[in-house]
Amino acid sequence: MARLREKYQKEVAPVLLKERGYKNVMEVPHLEKISVNIGMGEAITNAKAMDAARADLAAITGQAPVVTRSRKSIANFKLRQGMTVGLKVTMRGERMYEFFDRLVNAVLPRIREFQGVPRNGFDGRGNYNLGFKEQIVFPEIEYEKVDKLRGLQVTIVTTARTDEESRHLLELLGMPFTKE
Repeated sequence: MARLREKYQKEVAPVLLKERGYKNVMEVPHLEKISVNIGMGEAITNAKAMDAARADLAAITGQAPVVTRSRKSIANFKLRQGMTVGLKVTMRGERMYEFFDRLVNAVLPRIREFQGVPRNGFDGRGNYNLGFKEQIVFPEIEYEKVDKLRGLQVTIVTTARTDEESRHLLELLGMPFTKE
């Protein structure tokens, strides 16, 4: 069992149950899934860039990425419907907890002059979005083999109904938020 899932079951869930006054253990918010997404506008002109990004995303998440395609055509961007525009991975279960554990304990501390993650990354429904400017902050990426720095988006989906519930859950799981 993942270390973080065990922490959730033994420490976090009982604290949330007591503090928030939930009537049932099933009401306690938990992590549902984590999605990691790389937007690849350059894939329109450079097909090899997609292969490098696919390898990076697979190394970071431990599973094969899925190609995302454009839904509609946009002439100004030379984009036609159905063209490849990015890659995404959705993790659930053990792999999700392992990724979150690595994110909090290995990736975020590696960021230079890290003060904590912003508190305003919530979407109003209890989900948290976090962006990275470069993929090399992840320890799985070998710096020498990187052809180009690419940003990526991490979305943490919880079962919490409000941002405040979700923030409290993530703080108890170890997410280092800024002090305001």
